[in-house]
Amino acid sequence: MAHEHHHEHHHDEDSPKGRLVKISIATVLLAAAVIVERNTHWTAWQYLLLYLIPYLIVGLDTLKEAAEAMAHGEALDENFLMSVATLGALAIGFLPGAETQFPEAVFVMLFFQVGELFEGVAEGRSRRSVAHLMDIRPDTAQVERDGVLQTVAPDSVAVGETILVRPGEKVPMDGVVLEGESSLDTVALTGESVPRSVRAGDEVLSGCVNLSGVLRVRTTKAFGESTASRILELVEHAAENKSKSEHFITRFARIYTPIVVGLAVLLAVLPPLFTGEWATWIYRALMFLVVSCPCALVISVPLTFFGGIGGASRQGILVKGSAWLDTLSRVQTVVFDKTGTLTEGVFAVTAVHPEALDEQELLHLAAHVERHSTHPIAQALLRAYPHEQDGCSVSDIREYAGKGLTACVEGRTVAVGNDRLMEELGAAWHPCHHNGTIVHVAVDGTYAGHIVISDRIKKDAAQAVTDLHAAGIRQVVMLTGDQASVAAEVAEQLHLDEFHASLLPADKVERVENLLTQGTLAFVGDGINDAPVLARADLGIAMGALGSDAAIEAADVVLMDDKPSKVARAVRIARRTLRIARENLWFAIGIKLLVLALAACGVATLWMAVFADVGVTVLAVLNAMRALR
Repeated sequence: MAHEHHHEHHHDEDSPKGRLVKISIATVLLAAAVIVERNTHWTAWQYLLLYLIPYLIVGLDTLKEAAEAMAHGEALDENFLMSVATLGALAIGFLPGAETQFPEAVFVMLFFQVGELFEGVAEGRSRRSVAHLMDIRPDTAQVERDGVLQTVAPDSVAVGETILVRPGEKVPMDGVVLEGESSLDTVALTGESVPRSVRAGDEVLSGCVNLSGVLRVRTTKAFGESTASRILELVEHAAENKSKSEHFITRFARIYTPIVVGLAVLLAVLPPLFTGEWATWIYRALMFLVVSCPCALVISVPLTFFGGIGGASRQGILVKGSAWLDTLSRVQTVVFDKTGTLTEGVFAVTAVHPEALDEQELLHLAAHVERHSTHPIAQALLRAYPHEQDGCSVSDIREYAGKGLTACVEGRTVAVGNDRLMEELGAAWHPCHHNGTIVHVAVDGTYAGHIVISDRIKKDAAQAVTDLHAAGIRQVVMLTGDQASVAAEVAEQLHLDEFHASLLPADKVERVENLLTQGTLAFVGDGINDAPVLARADLGIAMGALGSDAAIEAADVVLMDDKPSKVARAVRIARRTLRIARENLWFAIGIKLLVLALAACGVATLWMAVFADVGVTVLAVLNAMRALR
C-alpha cells in the first residue's frame, strides 16, 4: 500500500534473480565477444553489433530509465550518467585513428548492474523479514444468517446484519452490542491503554480486540466506512504527501553529472576553435566522459548500503531500502507514540496503598476475588499475586455490573471494585494521587486500601531518550491518544522535550505536519492509529513484535523487538554507513581527477583509466564491507 508510492526507483522492476540471470548471460557474451574480436578482422560496425547484444541485455533498463527521466525533465541521475559514459565509449571507436572501446562500455554497464543487484538483495531480505513479522491472517467476520453462523469476508456484511465476536477476535466493523458483556482493547486503535467495558446498547469500533466475553453486534457501518478502513484511507493520503526519499547515489549524480557533461562539451568545442583538430579533441572529450564515469562508486556505494542494511537487520532493525537508511542518517526530530511504544501497552500493578492490612495481604485478597475474571485489570492483579493455590476457600462471588465484585474469602466478605462499589457498600474510600486505574478493596464493609493498575513504562525507554539526545537529535516529542494527566507523567519521567495528548489519528498527522517544517522527522509507533503518521513522516519506524499490520505496512523501518532504545542505534548505524559511502566517494573521485588530468594531457589511455577504476573499486568494496559489522 504505502510503498508503491515511493519506490518508483528501478529496484522493484527486476527481481534480484532476474538481474543475476541478465548479468551472467551478459558476462558470458562479453567474454565470447572479446575472444571473437581477438581472432578476427571485421569492421567496427560488425564488432559494435557483436558487443551491443551483451550491452543491451544488461543496460536496456538503465537506458530506458534515463530516457524516461529526460522526458520528465529530471535528467541528471545515475542512469543518465551511466548511459552517457557507456554510449561515449561505444562512439569513440568510430572516430578516425581511435581504437574501439566496446568492451569497456559493456564492462561499465555490468558493474552498474552488479551494484544494483547487491542493493536489491539487501532490500528483498528486509522485506521478507517484514512480511514474516506481519500477521498475514485475513480478518473475517462471523455472521448470523437464517439462524446459522457463517464465516465471510467483512466487506460482504451488510449494515444491520448481526455478527458474533468471540474473545480474542478483532471487531471487523463498527456496530452496536445486542447482547453480551466484555471489555475491548482499544490500544491499537486509539492508543488509550485502559480497556473499555461494553454491554448491550454500547457502540463498538472496528479494529478493537474483544478480550473477555462473546458479543452479538448489529453492524451500523459497512466495512469500507468503518473506523479501521477510514484510518487506512488516511494512510494512503499521508503517503501521497510524503516527499520521495532519494538514493544517496542519485543525490550525488544530480551534482556530478552536469559538471562532467559540461566539461566534456567544453573540451570537445573550445580547443578545436583554435587548433581546428576536431577529431582529436572529440576523442579526448569522449575519453574524458568515459573516464569520469564512476564505476567504483557504482558498485561500492550500493555495497556499503547492502552492508548497512544487513548489519542493521542483525541487530533486529529492518530497513525497507537504502533510501530510508539515507533518511535515517539525517533525522533531527524523533516523535514517539506513547502506548506500546514508550510504554508496554499492558496493564500491571504499579502501586499498592494498604490502610489496615499489609501490601501482600491486600493483593492476596483482591487476587482471590478476581481469580475467575478475564478482565484485563483482574489479569494484572493475578499476575502481581499468582499464588492461587494457597488453599483459601472462596465462595459466593457476586458481580456488580460496571462496579466490581464481592466474594467471601476465608469467612471474610471482600469487595474489590471502583469508587461506585465502595459507595454502594458504604465503605469510606478516598482518592489516590497516582495516575492509572484505581482498584479499591473493602473487607467486611471497612475500607482496606487500594491498588493502582496502569500501563508500565518500558525498561529502556528512559535510556532511549538519553541516547537520542546524546546522538545529537534536536528534539524528542511524544504524541498520544491517552489523557493529558497520564501523558504528562510519562513525559516527566522520560525527560521529553514536549508532548501532546488526547489526539485522534487525524490530529496526530496534523501535529507531525507542523513538526516536519523543523527538519527531518522520524515517527515511532505501533498501532493502527499510528499508521497515517508513519506514512506521512519523513521516516516511519514501527514496533514489529506487537505492532498492528497497518503500522508495519506503513513504516519504512521496523524494529523487531519493540525496544525504543533501538531507534538511537538505528540512527548510529545509518550515520556510519553514510560515512563509509562518503569515504568511498571522495577516494574514487580523487583517483578519477588524477587520471582525468592525465587523460586531458593525452597521457592516460582508456584501459589505464579502467584499471585505476578497478583498483579503486576493490579498495572501496573492502571499505564497504566494514558497514556489515
